[in-house]
Amino acid sequence: MSEELKVPTMAEYMAEGKQPEILFWVGSAGSYDDRAKKITRAFVKILNKANVDFAVLGAEESNTGDVAKRAGNEFLFQMQAMMNIEVLNAYEVKRIVTCDPHSFNCLKNEYPGLGGHYDVVHHTQFIKQLISEGKLTIEGNSYKGKRITFHDPCYLGRGNGEYEAPRDVLKHTNGNILEMKRHKRTGMCCGAGGAQMFKEPEKGDMDVNVLRTEQALETKPDIIATGCPYCNTMMTDGVKAKEKENEVTVLDIAELIANS
Repeated sequence: MSEELKVPTMAEYMAEGKQPEILFWVGSAGSYDDRAKKITRAFVKILNKANVDFAVLGAEESNTGDVAKRAGNEFLFQMQAMMNIEVLNAYEVKRIVTCDPHSFNCLKNEYPGLGGHYDVVHHTQFIKQLISEGKLTIEGNSYKGKRITFHDPCYLGRGNGEYEAPRDVLKHTNGNILEMKRHKRTGMCCGAGGAQMFKEPEKGDMDVNVLRTEQALETKPDIIATGCPYCNTMMTDGVKAKEKENEVTVLDIAELIANS
């Protein structure tokens, strides 16, 4: 990245006695996974471009506890969540935006029970809002006519009923948006949800991500679009398993928009 990205922290805002419009929750994948860091950078580029007043927690951000909860360790989840809630409430955070549907679901639906009440938004919803408010204009030539199919993340789609925002945003790329046979409510998991990302698959005929990638490849896409760092990894691995990495690219919606 040649251009300088501006990423202020909550501590810096606090020192100046100011409050940002939104807190960008980066999430563990977006912080540590090399592929997911590119999604984080793309989203920050969008925030900078639209002059959004945002901050991150930086070193004060800890794992949401989602993985611990899905894996059945409720005690660890509550410990991690309480730590985060303490930090968030100390900063009087009102609105949180994240690129990770797992963090999104956890912060939105599971933190209120432990005293963490925030307006939580997925990055595709936020990008849609920026476009509709005219804060972000997209030239739409980078992907003109490209065949793009979107894979619904479970925790955004079936978990929280958000199917339209990512598709509305994708339309602005001027790409040719194609739906897989299984999409929206009948969509299929990429195989990484529920902490499955961190264990070996069980015995069977085929890995879930390869099956899902096959469904995507049926649309003969140039690009498989995702809205989740874990889906991105699984679909990328699926494309490699099918030896199609020279023909098909897997990109997060934030990357498609940042490139546009």
